Amino acid sequence: MKKAIIHRSDLDRTETWLKYRAGLCATCRATCCTMPVEVKQPDLVRLELIDEFELGEEPKQIAKRLQKAGLIEHFNFRNSIFTLARRANGDCRYLDKETRRCTVYEKRPNTCRNHPQIGPRPGYCAYQCK
Repeated sequence: MKKAIIHRSDLDRTETWLKYRAGLCATCRATCCTMPVEVKQPDLVRLELIDEFELGEEPKQIAKRLQKAGLIEHFNFRNSIFTLARRANGDCRYLDKETRRCTVYEKRPNTCRNHPQIGPRPGYCAYQCK
């Protein structure tokens, strides 16, 4: 009988990350969903945090409003990049607490859509099994 292999990557130590392969997400505990998510204005529109009419506004003003509402935790003025707010435990606000699955999967930001091709260690993920 084969013994189950348990793998726990350390988010802060990318050398512990696994090389991504198809199907890996099916048994993962959504570790990537505890990393900060940087988004741009089109992502905010897709997530319905702002509407298309607001794209003409200064990003700084959008950031102020979204920070006040607790929807973003940081705004990079130089690059106009917003960092989505997370729960107190570090989870993405859109991660279901029970199933550990994305509740806005069809609307998810490009950062999430392109993971793990982009990120701290492209092609690798911080896999942790269930």
